[in-house]
Amino acid sequence: MINRLSLLFITQLLCVQLYAQVKVDQLLTENLNNPESVENTTPRFSWKLITTQANTTQTAYELTVMSGNKSLWNSGKVNSDQSIFVPYGGSTLQSGDKYSWKVRIWDNKQKASAWSTPAYFRLALTKADWKAKWIEPGYEEDSVLRPSPIFKTTFKAGKKIASGIAYITCHGVYEGTINGKRIGEAYLTPGFTDYVKRLQYQAYDVTNLLQNGDNNIELTLGSGWFRGIVGWWNQNNHYGKTLALLYQMQVTYTDGTKETLISDENWQCSTGKIAYAEIYNGETIDNRKSSTTWYPVKVVNYSMDNLVPTTSELVTKHETFKPLAVITTPKGETVIDFGQNLSGFVHFKASGKAGDSIILEHGEVLDKAGNFYNANLRTAAAKDVFILNGKGEEYFEPHFTYHGFRYVRVKGSVKPEQMEAVALYSDCPLTGTFECSNPMINQLQHNILWSQNDNFVDIPTDCPQRDERLGWTGDAQTFSKTAAFNRNVNNFFAKWLKDLAADQLPNGAVPFVVPNLMGDAAAAAGWADAATVIPWTIYQAYGDKKMLSDQYPSMKAWVEFIKSRTHNDLWDNGFQFGDWLSYRADGLTENTANTDSYLVAQCYYAYSTQLMINAAKTLGKQEDVEKYSALLKRIKEAFFTEYVTPKGRIMSNTQTAYVLALQFDLLPENLRPIAAKNLAANIASYKYHLTTGFLGTYFLTNVLSNHGYIDVAYKLLLQDTYPSWLYPVKMGATTIWERWDGMRPDSTFQTTDMNSFNHYSYGAIGEWMYRVVAGIDMDPSVPGYKKIRIKPQPGGDLTYAKASLETGYGKVGVDWKIKDGKFTMDVEIPANTTAEIFVPATDGYEQKNVGSGKYHYESVGTTLINKGLTVKENK
Repeated sequence: MINRLSLLFITQLLCVQLYAQVKVDQLLTENLNNPESVENTTPRFSWKLITTQANTTQTAYELTVMSGNKSLWNSGKVNSDQSIFVPYGGSTLQSGDKYSWKVRIWDNKQKASAWSTPAYFRLALTKADWKAKWIEPGYEEDSVLRPSPIFKTTFKAGKKIASGIAYITCHGVYEGTINGKRIGEAYLTPGFTDYVKRLQYQAYDVTNLLQNGDNNIELTLGSGWFRGIVGWWNQNNHYGKTLALLYQMQVTYTDGTKETLISDENWQCSTGKIAYAEIYNGETIDNRKSSTTWYPVKVVNYSMDNLVPTTSELVTKHETFKPLAVITTPKGETVIDFGQNLSGFVHFKASGKAGDSIILEHGEVLDKAGNFYNANLRTAAAKDVFILNGKGEEYFEPHFTYHGFRYVRVKGSVKPEQMEAVALYSDCPLTGTFECSNPMINQLQHNILWSQNDNFVDIPTDCPQRDERLGWTGDAQTFSKTAAFNRNVNNFFAKWLKDLAADQLPNGAVPFVVPNLMGDAAAAAGWADAATVIPWTIYQAYGDKKMLSDQYPSMKAWVEFIKSRTHNDLWDNGFQFGDWLSYRADGLTENTANTDSYLVAQCYYAYSTQLMINAAKTLGKQEDVEKYSALLKRIKEAFFTEYVTPKGRIMSNTQTAYVLALQFDLLPENLRPIAAKNLAANIASYKYHLTTGFLGTYFLTNVLSNHGYIDVAYKLLLQDTYPSWLYPVKMGATTIWERWDGMRPDSTFQTTDMNSFNHYSYGAIGEWMYRVVAGIDMDPSVPGYKKIRIKPQPGGDLTYAKASLETGYGKVGVDWKIKDGKFTMDVEIPANTTAEIFVPATDGYEQKNVGSGKYHYESVGTTLINKGLTVKENK
């Protein structure tokens, strides 16, 4: 008989190794690798400790910042284990200047590391540094097609060049070349912001593009979000009617002298091959056209006050896909299947006669008959046209558009093997991996990641394909925690939260979409709460206290807005989306969800207030802690009085009602088990199907596992009939759908009015898969995974799960298996952290407190019964 925990051995794999010196590596400045435009004038530095030695921590560091060969600041030996967000502490740094830094550390054996390889950063420009002038086309534009303007100038370098830095922005979107070579690797720059309030510029090291003597500089502009078609209401010219360029380049010569080239009246302009370019509608490139006639430019006096440096990852090319299949549809059309629903475009080579055209139309799915389908794109044409000049093999690639697609309908003569789909999304580093023994769950994880990729195109969009692609706040807040597992989204969300604060209405209301293209459409619960939820989520995931501090006024303004709209602490007025697109709710009209929308609003009021308390405690704002703690007490009392019966039944009696009340701690302790039981019973009544929408789905499995119903959570996760997470997987999805039944079991479609097949909201289950199934979590009192918690909760029929997360300190890894009654688990903990590892035992878990290293655990007789992990005795 095996009693209690049958741990055969617990092995620390590296404990007997000889001492290996710690290496300091992966240096980041403000979360970026060698950034060219750091906004923070007291930048923060982060590094990782690389070692094979177990139980390694940092006990001290020394950091030095250099300007050329001159030391600006040396921290001296600082007795601290801090290795992320260490602030600069020297004399004032100069805007536009380049600096290098390096660091060394002392470990807990009092051994000093070698100095790291230096990293560098460049401080952003101040407004006073801008000498360039805004320039616009000096010719009369075609007001219908609005072909892309090209701006050019020449620059003569009379001496040997040491370096060149170009600063570029525009009204619209731009691409540039110097001497025929592309400037940078980014697309759709300067990115999507409210151009009037916050206009990003990019800084590029163009040293390698410049040459002694004559240099040719060209910038081409597209309408982009500035004046392009945005929204299903097909609005043009939201921020302005005319495209404009701002360009400034500083060249430093080897003799130390400097020269500045600026956009001004000396530039010329024309049009070229890009005859038409709209983000929704696609691009037309006519290779027969060239820039033969050049016109003077118009200098215009626009303010520089809205210029901000880019502080997040730019949109770049990523994976490429060759055709998976070439289909001749029942209608006789040629359709290319690239095998993955993605955001981006197709590029190809082709030959033909002058005037021949190749037309590509993009869609996400085929219809029931197998024909090309794009009705769900609504008014977005998503059509690229390439007109050949007939001069041999020609290359086509769009510049100022992108599409959401898996299938492309092709008209014209092009060889499919010459075509390639290119994924286009923000270059946020991949941090998470997850897999398990169930191939459908693995496909679900794939779909979650790809919907994140496809919708993180400078902002968190709702979808990449139709006439929308807007920064819906509700979608972003529900998904933000899952996003932070899959990729490093610290800078991505920090940037977007600044956009949110800039667009927040004077009364504190948060718009439905950010950037705000919808005017006064604002203040819906679960949407506007992005103002509080995402800052706290990002702070927890990365330990970025500055971001939390920066957003605190926005957080507070939102909660104060809700407070101003309540009576007797109850928020029961105004438009609410409610639990959007819940089971059998069409989502097209107000209050169609089957959970009372004002109940949802009151729950989120409590949630945002709790997050205000958390933020105030973190930032040392004790007066606000007391103020909002008293408010939260009243909010909970108002909720209980309005929506809960004395026996614990909640108004609406839906899954979402119970989920939100339990997740946000709105019930007295004695009623929580009753509410959890009611939730489980509701799920059972639907034969273990979920009925939740955008707001309820995220927390559903969390609440179940937190309240003793892990078995029910797994039944939901593994359900593969509608409505469920795996139903779209079974139907062949490669991304997350907007609706549970976007494609019905008979292969017909939901309404064309709103039926995206690439919408990440329901992918919020991803964080539960990382955190509960695999077991990677953090101690909530110590943000950023400085203190790690490993506690897998196996269930269902899963026989293994494996996941990893690259944190600010290094890789956390878990790999557990159940085979022949034996449970094994391998765990990896990065240097400079500690961990609580919970190993399955007969009476729950056995806790092990460890330092960094690799660990192996085994136990015999492990089995799963009912509501948790136990160890069954072998007899």
